[in-house]
Amino acid sequence: MIKQIVFGAAAGALALAPLSAIAGPYANIEANAGWSGSDYSGAVTDIHLGFEGGDGPYSWYVQGGPAIVQPDGADSEVEFSGKIGGAVAASEKLSVYGEISGITGDDNNSYGGKAGVKFLF
Repeated sequence: MIKQIVFGAAAGALALAPLSAIAGPYANIEANAGWSGSDYSGAVTDIHLGFEGGDGPYSWYVQGGPAIVQPDGADSEVEFSGKIGGAVAASEKLSVYGEISGITGDDNNSYGGKAGVKFLF
């Protein structure tokens, strides 16, 4: 399911590409580790390829690829993860952004989201 969402979003973004400027493809390697107090729970390393673009105050990106899941004390696994996001400049000093992400899993797929406001000084 997450593969369908990510690839569908990528196809949609590429279909809209003629309507907006495409900055182009990129590679993004990102490691995220977690702790609860001093207890290390593990890490996930994303190895993504993506596209980004924008037009005027709007920017977007879509990326996906393998994710190396390394739980503490267990064997590593390779899953698929992806992200889609964008931002809108509300003014010269204020932008609003959001991202939806997901990763496959043996039993369940996991999804996440974030939204925020960025103020420039």
